[in-house]
Amino acid sequence: MQGLRRVWEHFEEGMIAFLLAAMTLVTFIYVALNNLYSMFYTLSDRWAFSSDFFASIGDHLMGYAQEMTWSISLTKALFGWLIFFGIAYGVRTAGHLGIDVLVKKARKPVQRVLAMIACACCLAYAGLFLVASLKWVWAVMAAGIGAEDLDRYGIKIGHIALIVPFGFALITVRYLEILYRIYTHRQLGLGLADEAAEATKLANPGEEHH
Repeated sequence: MQGLRRVWEHFEEGMIAFLLAAMTLVTFIYVALNNLYSMFYTLSDRWAFSSDFFASIGDHLMGYAQEMTWSISLTKALFGWLIFFGIAYGVRTAGHLGIDVLVKKARKPVQRVLAMIACACCLAYAGLFLVASLKWVWAVMAAGIGAEDLDRYGIKIGHIALIVPFGFALITVRYLEILYRIYTHRQLGLGLADEAAEATKLANPGEEHH
């Protein structure tokens, strides 16, 4: 079970890295093409002896840029997927804003009760959105509406929207794990940051002696 969890965590981190890299690459290529063809047209105007050569290159680059109208829609879709993978990752790593300053001043039993209440609220929120998003995706998939500028490749809005219930399912699983860890006295706060701290200690055992 622990090995499967590690595999999933590596997959989650890999997907976030892939989505960021894909967004960056697509945007870079689109911007580069739009700037390069104008440069070749400028060279064509300045150097008359080779104007046809530079104009031909500019025409090809402009054609490629015009064919990449899908790049903006793809970047938006990738960003949507990144958001929901990022939310689940943020819950795991406690990468959210700390708002429990007052809670940490209370006694540990009180902290534990408050953490369980907060975790239950997060579970209720994620559960409601999970059910609602499943109904929404089902309706969108049934309608078969094509995604803007991506429908030529067979991509539907429903395919992109699948990340919404999937993301809320991940969030629900994370908070169930947190609730279990709080209940078994393995942590007090929301997030799995305690686990990260334990891993850091194991990786740097000498730091405890300083």
